[in-house]
Amino acid sequence: MKKNGNDKVIKAKVKREPLTETQLLMTITICIFVVMYVLAMIVFEGGFLHAQQIFDMLNDNASLIIVSCGLTIVMIGGGIDISVGAVTSLVVMSCVLYLNNGGNIFVAVLLALGIGLAFGLIQGALISYLEIQPFIVTLAGLFFARGFTTILSINPQKVAQPAFVKLLDFRFEIGWLGYTAKNGTKIPATMEIGVIVAFVCVAAIFVLLQFTRLGRNFYAIGGNQTSALMLGINVKMTRFLSYVISGLLSGISGFVLMLHTGAGNATNAAGMEMNAIASSIIGGTLLTGGVGNVIGTFFGGMTLNTIKKIVVASGLNDPWWQSITTGGMLCFFILLQSIVLGRRARKKQKN
Repeated sequence: MKKNGNDKVIKAKVKREPLTETQLLMTITICIFVVMYVLAMIVFEGGFLHAQQIFDMLNDNASLIIVSCGLTIVMIGGGIDISVGAVTSLVVMSCVLYLNNGGNIFVAVLLALGIGLAFGLIQGALISYLEIQPFIVTLAGLFFARGFTTILSINPQKVAQPAFVKLLDFRFEIGWLGYTAKNGTKIPATMEIGVIVAFVCVAAIFVLLQFTRLGRNFYAIGGNQTSALMLGINVKMTRFLSYVISGLLSGISGFVLMLHTGAGNATNAAGMEMNAIASSIIGGTLLTGGVGNVIGTFFGGMTLNTIKKIVVASGLNDPWWQSITTGGMLCFFILLQSIVLGRRARKKQKN
């Protein structure tokens, strides 16, 4: 076969697809977390140099991560749920009382899921089908759950059931990530059962959002409800399911928190809903809906807790310093998101 000398080989330039808004904001969060933690290792050394510091943050905040996943789904769909912390607290107190009265651990898990699911179903129905404002409905849910928790927690209780205490004390040991103490003792890194549950929840919600039709529907109704309706999406049912999932994850979060604290009282999960919202926003979820990712939310929560660790390492042990730095970081991320997305929109208009 003869080749024509005049033939030219045309090289196709493969253009890389630009990052979506969700991917861009998630990437920014991950980068900021890595930079922040590395700087903490350099400046403060100490615990930041050991892997156990990361595991401690995961152990302390597994329940927050789970709740934040549910809230991320709701916020992607254009809603809000400020009852998650109170529902988590109610689950903890209810399960503690049940177990201390001779209850079974398996039934306690079902009780936790049932309480969370009940709140999700009722609030989701009121918001989706009666079209009541999400803030009002979930605020009522917050007051109801907190009030009920206070009634149940006249006396703070610690779980004494032997089978549960074994679960409470169980730790996964990771020897190669441990460290050697000054006296030469090798101390392995340890991780609680709740962390595994949190990882499973993050993975499950990630798959739901990225690879299922329901997940795409959440993004669609959050991005533009009118367009979603024109595409044939059942907006009411989709929004309803977002609150059901959020409620269910609040139930799981409550049981995980009980596995961490081993006790129940009226102050359990106090302020968790605000920390969950902050984690979602820092992770790149927009309050306007349509943009967000649970991986970003996970790193948003880790960033939030790294800030708190840095504040403590700086010698600022008063609680309000943590609140001040959290508020400052939240404002910083909101401003950063506004600038980045604004520049991105202007660039698209020019093109």
